Amino acid sequence: MPATVAIITPAFRAQDTLPATVQSVLAQSHGDWQHWIVADDGFDYAGFLAQHGLHDSRQVFLSSGGVGRGASATRNVALERLETPYAAILDADDRLQPEKLARAVAGLETHSIVTTALDVMGMDFSHLRHVGAGPDLVLTPGEHKWVSLSMDAMVVWDRRRADGRFDLEMSNMTDLEFLLQLYRTAPVSLHLGTPLHDYIKREGSMSNGKDVTAGMIASKREILRRLETGHYGLGEEDVAGLAGFLAVSIAAEAAYGEARAARPDLLFEDHIEPMLRAAQAQSSGATADR
Repeated sequence: MPATVAIITPAFRAQDTLPATVQSVLAQSHGDWQHWIVADDGFDYAGFLAQHGLHDSRQVFLSSGGVGRGASATRNVALERLETPYAAILDADDRLQPEKLARAVAGLETHSIVTTALDVMGMDFSHLRHVGAGPDLVLTPGEHKWVSLSMDAMVVWDRRRADGRFDLEMSNMTDLEFLLQLYRTAPVSLHLGTPLHDYIKREGSMSNGKDVTAGMIASKREILRRLETGHYGLGEEDVAGLAGFLAVSIAAEAAYGEARAARPDLLFEDHIEPMLRAAQAQSSGATADR
């Protein structure tokens, strides 16, 4: 019988960060998993992990077929090969909390998609803030981003009921775009409000580099265009909810540089959160006035 969960980790020059990521998988209370580590740099990660005492028979090593093809293409290499019913994304600099897979697999008994709250951390694993923490919630596509306002690589899904491939044309926001593909056949997701995924804010990453603003805005506008043209087959209410979030997020991206110049340690999550609250309050006020 195939393992329950395939965890997909693209690895590009990940020697400094991958050991902690792998250790977090080995520490899972749910032991029925495969860890697919896909090299995008030609490096021998199997030998590397063995040297660090982190080899495990449940690890699967692949190559992206090139060097620097990108996380989306590298993830898709694994997605084309998986035979497990469930899959999860884990970047090579993030970590899973020990109960992440157990809680997610339990949630997948009733829902096709499970997301979790995040523990946002610095590169030294120091806690910066939580995102999406609170009670467990069943969320529609239009509600999800208002709760989980940061990245979406914490998703675990049932490939038999919802599946997709990462879009190679998108420069940024690929996790959200992939999640929207899953929502095509899954009307709701289960969000676990316990922070079970450590999201590491790494300087120079796709989301946290110095010059990502233009790419982020362009990608968000493209997702917005797709939503408004029915690309994901979502209903009007879900499209409106996602479009409202993206409008605020695009404005936040445009203002982030100036805000960070005044406060260099400002997280994007701390920057956008009050803007989202203001938009929600304005929307609630407008509804009450009708």
